[in-house]
Amino acid sequence: MADVTTEPTQPPAPTTDHRPTEWVLTLSCPDRPGIVHAVSGMLAQHDGNITESQQFGNPGSGLFFMRVQVETHAAREELAAAIGEVADRFEMTWTLDVVGRPVRTLIMVSKAAHCLVDLLYRERNQKMPVEIVGVVGNHPDLAELAEFYGKPFHHVPVTAATKSQAEDRLRELVDRLDVELVVLARYMQILSDDLCRDLAGHVINIHHSFLPSFKGARPYAQAHERGVKLIGATSHYVTGDLDEGPIIEQDVERVDHSRAVSDLVALGEDVERRTLARAVRWHAEHRVLLDGHRTVVFH
Repeated sequence: MADVTTEPTQPPAPTTDHRPTEWVLTLSCPDRPGIVHAVSGMLAQHDGNITESQQFGNPGSGLFFMRVQVETHAAREELAAAIGEVADRFEMTWTLDVVGRPVRTLIMVSKAAHCLVDLLYRERNQKMPVEIVGVVGNHPDLAELAEFYGKPFHHVPVTAATKSQAEDRLRELVDRLDVELVVLARYMQILSDDLCRDLAGHVINIHHSFLPSFKGARPYAQAHERGVKLIGATSHYVTGDLDEGPIIEQDVERVDHSRAVSDLVALGEDVERRTLARAVRWHAEHRVLLDGHRTVVFH
């Protein structure tokens, strides 16, 4: 057999399947020079590629706010430790999460279906970054709707005599289902001060009025009596002060003298749906930062 010369075996090419993780970092701290430099430098030291960055300094509160999306191969523990060192220097409050991770969400309803339908549809078809883990209703009316979308429905009746027990049941659901966000989708009950404090910054409400006008019950009837030319809706975080929590989003619809109360209600439902959906999406995308009684929203 003739001699055969063979080429030396080449090592396999390195694999490139391991993609970087995209993280979203949010932070707030007293405003001072060097914050952006420190944060961006720290991310660069961990081979971070910043894909989105927004910041705002509020001269009124003296606070600085920042939201950064960054791609890096660094492990969460490594990145969190590096952020913690910067945070200690600047007295920061911060969060770190994977971009697009669905936020575990519990929706609370009464009898009106339009906001619940909209959120369920957006989760399924528009990739809203939430995972709706259940629906709580103080009436059973929307159980079939929740079940149609494959969501467990929990009927938790509320009366003056049973309000405390109902809120204990809600706390149990929040803990057992590992809930990160509670959405009041036209839930027509007032949460207690204690529950509002326990879930502060994690409960979003839709109020069918352009707050601070026409608070409380029957806002469309109040608006009609005043002959308004604009109706609206307000989505806000829930606090112990009724309809006065930090506002996340508002929207309006123009009307005139020819509109009846029923017309205002129908138009208002459309405004409510889109206003609540934007607020929930922005919260789930970590675009909303609290600034006292106000919010900073990075669109």
